[in-house]
Amino acid sequence: MRNIGIAAHIDAGKTTVSERILFFTGVNRKVGETHDGQATMDFMKQEQERGITIASAAITAHWNGYQINLIDTPGHVDFTVEVERSLRVIDGMVAVFCAVGGVEPQSETVWNQADKYRVPRIAFVNKMDRTGADFAEVVNQMHKYLGANAVPLHLPIGAEATFEGMIDLVQMNSVRFVEKERIVGPIPENMMEQALEARRNLIEKVADLDDEIAELYLEDKEIPTDKLMAAIRTATIKLMMVPVLCGAAYKNKGIQLLLDAIVDYLPSPKDLGAVIAHDPANEEKTYQRNPSENEPFSALAFKLINDPYVGQQTFIRIFSGKLVNGMSVYNTNKTKSERVGRIFRIKAKEREEITEAGAGEIVALVGMKYTKTGDTLCDENQPILLESINIPPAVIEMKVNLDDKKNRNKLGEALAKLCNEDPSFRAHFDEETEETIIAGMGELHLEIIVDRLKEEFKVPVTVGAPSVSFRETITAPFECNYKYAKQTGGKGQFAHTVIRFEPNPGNGFEFVDITKGGVIPKEYIPSVQKGLAAAMNKGPFAGYPVVDVKCVLVDGSSHPVDSSDMAFQLCAQMCFKQAFMKASPVLLEPVMKVEINTPDDYIGNVTGDLNKRRGRIEAMRRFRKGSQKLDAFVPLMEMFGYATALRNLTSGRANYSMEFHQYMPTPKDRQEEIVKERNQKE
Repeated sequence: MRNIGIAAHIDAGKTTVSERILFFTGVNRKVGETHDGQATMDFMKQEQERGITIASAAITAHWNGYQINLIDTPGHVDFTVEVERSLRVIDGMVAVFCAVGGVEPQSETVWNQADKYRVPRIAFVNKMDRTGADFAEVVNQMHKYLGANAVPLHLPIGAEATFEGMIDLVQMNSVRFVEKERIVGPIPENMMEQALEARRNLIEKVADLDDEIAELYLEDKEIPTDKLMAAIRTATIKLMMVPVLCGAAYKNKGIQLLLDAIVDYLPSPKDLGAVIAHDPANEEKTYQRNPSENEPFSALAFKLINDPYVGQQTFIRIFSGKLVNGMSVYNTNKTKSERVGRIFRIKAKEREEITEAGAGEIVALVGMKYTKTGDTLCDENQPILLESINIPPAVIEMKVNLDDKKNRNKLGEALAKLCNEDPSFRAHFDEETEETIIAGMGELHLEIIVDRLKEEFKVPVTVGAPSVSFRETITAPFECNYKYAKQTGGKGQFAHTVIRFEPNPGNGFEFVDITKGGVIPKEYIPSVQKGLAAAMNKGPFAGYPVVDVKCVLVDGSSHPVDSSDMAFQLCAQMCFKQAFMKASPVLLEPVMKVEINTPDDYIGNVTGDLNKRRGRIEAMRRFRKGSQKLDAFVPLMEMFGYATALRNLTSGRANYSMEFHQYMPTPKDRQEEIVKERNQKE
């Protein structure tokens, strides 16, 4: 079994590679194309219209007796969370690179995510038939920009319009393609010297990582193919090397060799061994779960989809044990038991019902009530907690209004389903302005959400212009002594807290109680924490959420009759509001990491424009002949409409990508403008 993901920069040809894999493995009788909206993996209407992947799709295929569970992931940075959650559950990855574009901005993001989850990978240099294709240059860029030990297993025969196939440096033969057939033959005479040199380079690289190969190489002995393949496999699984293949997916060239490489070099669940889990009651204590059906059941929910026919599908990756229809499983994150209704093996939008699934499988469950993305499902008698999925913060907001107030419930239900499906999407109703606010990862992300509200959920909405999701924090400590007392005839309300508020950069909200008990009854301490957390939803400075504040409960007092849970919650809230404005508050704005590829002729225009947008240029490097790559950090509020501006500045020849970097303080003059604007709106 192989659980693999296909990931790359937008437009490198991931979905086309996936479609060819499905065709050659017999899942599809005909090939679906991205450009005509017929791709199996891009089955959402929005994906077909735009010709891009939005949601990662899972599918099961078979090749030479191996089961391949394949996940096709999006390339657009607005859907990074889709890649993140897929990488958390796959065992190996195929990184697709465009032979012309090389290592592009999102390729780096995806590569870094794969590094984080320690996912073994092979590289496939696609589009070798395109004008400007350069296999050797892409391999160099992988070394230079990704720090990868990229080792070519192929040598292309021809390039651009003359690309015919490749020399397989492991088998030492040539592979050409006619229609959808591969024709294996001897190495052409005119390429023999080049092939021997490339083979020597491959063996040297493998010899550095494998003692047996090194010994044979130093003794000048013939290296058996099976031993060379075993050594490449071991080095790939240990993340010591990345085998590089080439092809042209659209022209059906190289896909069978890619499938062979997936089976030959990427790990099975058994190769990766046990997954490490924590004890829910004690994080220091860890457990191991081996990919065996004899171990206790453990799985991670990584994706939710609302299916109009069967209801909500929960995608899970089983790490150990066996899952049987009707079985009861324990959700550690929600501390609730769930009964498994039905189990499906998924083929993109189609499904096959099965009665059981074992370790290493990726399946969808129907009938789960509480399970969300990142939740651990396990054996009720042996609860464990698996590492969850990192969800980046939403950085862009948009107001959504209804033409007809009667649809308010319908809108609420639709947004709840979308939030369930996509953890990087947020929605809330502002009671004061009576507006629904949606927040996401970028303009395209919200555009897709609005499109789905109209098309899929049939909710007619109008939208306002996107706006930035600011945050508030403090920059100086302040201690506040607040007494909350109300007397209204009968039982009154009394609470008293002394809380010290301190800046807590990068660590979010932290609550510490140093009262050592006694001054405030133990049962009211959580009430203080709850009150503080509630107050942080809307900061006193400009009404934005408050982050990175440490609240230390220093002292306080209570009344035997008048104190209550609500009194302490309100007291903590008032205490926070009073202290916040005296603790040098600042507004934080999302700053984006922007990467721009531009021809040399326009570098002055691009840098001048970035400076106007308060951008800070971090690095400039030669990308390829005649063009440069520029790394900069720019506040999100300055990036609206940048695609059009960049097109105008560079006659349409530059492109860019951006992703969230971090929240940083807004300059004072801008801060005053934003607060004033916000107050006027309210």
